Amino acid sequence: MSTGITPSLFHILESKIGKRVLVVLDRSFGFEGVLATVSQNPPGIWLSDAEAVTLRSTLGNPYPQVTNRQDKSELFINLSHVLRVEILH
Repeated sequence: MSTGITPSLFHILESKIGKRVLVVLDRSFGFEGVLATVSQNPPGIWLSDAEAVTLRSTLGNPYPQVTNRQDKSELFINLSHVLRVEILH
């Protein structure tokens, strides 16, 4: 079964385990949490201490900013639905 996701992406994500990430699923919605595990079948990631976040951008500030948070605890996200993964410091 082909996932359409390159193996190098899994290597990059595995090297970031334990770091805080922002996973954007939609232009205005995503999840933020600590990257706990990377799964290849199904292709996805587990987040611990996760929060659902609402993102907003404006003409004056085109980069999306987190405007709202809601606790979610542990969470699995299928990589087929992810637009962007950002590593937070």
